[in-house]
Amino acid sequence: MSADLDQRHIVPEILDALPSDDARAVGSRRDLVWINALMLQSRIMAGLLNRHVLTPPKRILELGSGDGAFMLAVARRSAWRDVELVMVDQADLLTDARRADFAKLGWRVEPVVADLFAWLAQSGTAAFDVTCANLVLHHFSDAALRRLFASLRERTSILVATEPRRNVVGLGGSSMLRLIGVNDVTMHDAAASVRAGFAGNELTRLWPTTDGMRFEERRLGLFTHAFAAERTR
Repeated sequence: MSADLDQRHIVPEILDALPSDDARAVGSRRDLVWINALMLQSRIMAGLLNRHVLTPPKRILELGSGDGAFMLAVARRSAWRDVELVMVDQADLLTDARRADFAKLGWRVEPVVADLFAWLAQSGTAAFDVTCANLVLHHFSDAALRRLFASLRERTSILVATEPRRNVVGLGGSSMLRLIGVNDVTMHDAAASVRAGFAGNELTRLWPTTDGMRFEERRLGLFTHAFAAERTR
């Protein structure tokens, strides 16, 4: 089995192809809240941000924001206030109630419904203090990640990502999700995510240059591959 995980293997995930109001999609997004909690994703992301972002950010970009549940959990773990959060996804899943929850923390949210690469190409020189991605980068091929990183390097001071760790432990963990009652979409996509995930310094090697950069890339927790690319000049 370990040999099967030596290389990334990317297949389409079912959730990405379902209408946002499809019952199986709604159920799978609900499952993802539990998966993020089990993986300690918001705690890991908040820890990475606290370690790398020394000045409170004013403008944050989130890639593949979903319904905003993950970033709200991160915001609740931070002391940052007066933050503008731009949330890019292919569907607007942000509810008024969740927007209000962000507002209570002093965060203003701006959902952007667009293909990520198309939006980056059209958004000119828009700059952000921090860019966050949770369970997003593994959807892209290495070639697409090189394009993404080249674009982000010009417009953000730091990228922080929490992704699936590609190993036997992660694949075994994905097979156990049926014990908490996840649906068929989640069972398929969880295993696919692990096989498309990362190991070693794979993301660092895809960054366009190491000049003026500081990187952190390693396993955190049982299932998470953490990555931070911080511009030092």
